[in-house]
Amino acid sequence: MEKNLNNPAHLFQPLTIKSVTLRNRIGVSPMCQYSSADGVATDWHLVHLGARAVGGAGLVIAEATAVAPEGRITPGCAGLWAEKHIEPLARINRFLKAHGAVAGIQIAHAGRKASADLPWQGDAHLADNAGGWPTIAPSALAFGDELSKVPRAMTEADIARVKNDFAATARRALTATNEWLCLLYT
Repeated sequence: MEKNLNNPAHLFQPLTIKSVTLRNRIGVSPMCQYSSADGVATDWHLVHLGARAVGGAGLVIAEATAVAPEGRITPGCAGLWAEKHIEPLARINRFLKAHGAVAGIQIAHAGRKASADLPWQGDAHLADNAGGWPTIAPSALAFGDELSKVPRAMTEADIARVKNDFAATARRALTATNEWLCLLYT
């Protein structure tokens, strides 16, 4: 029997994928907020993400969250590369769950897009001596436009380290009670 996809009622029905059940099929995608301090989620994140849970979303995914300090897009990006990042994120996730949403997270490494200024301050790459940091990517190609810093091509050791960073960050995400995980490498 064919479903009528023009009827939006199915959006409000629960959806179970493996062991995770969403109260509905409305999900909030990850949106960079550039409001972290040293990668630590703040009250800004609690309000931003919490409002989506209170508003009825079944899945709320936290922004691109760096697996390493040098994997951030900007100095204001969220991170989960250290133990100090777990509890602030867990606090937000407890709020999301208390309001019926499944907590998700996008863990990321910005690659050649890393070391950029905040969007409202120009969004260009930061010089290493002006608050920026060296960048790495699969190849030594700049992102383009204002993001013109040429990254260092990754070595096999870099690839192994970033792979391990993703694995360690995924474990921290589980400790912070995330039930949904997205991976991103720019």
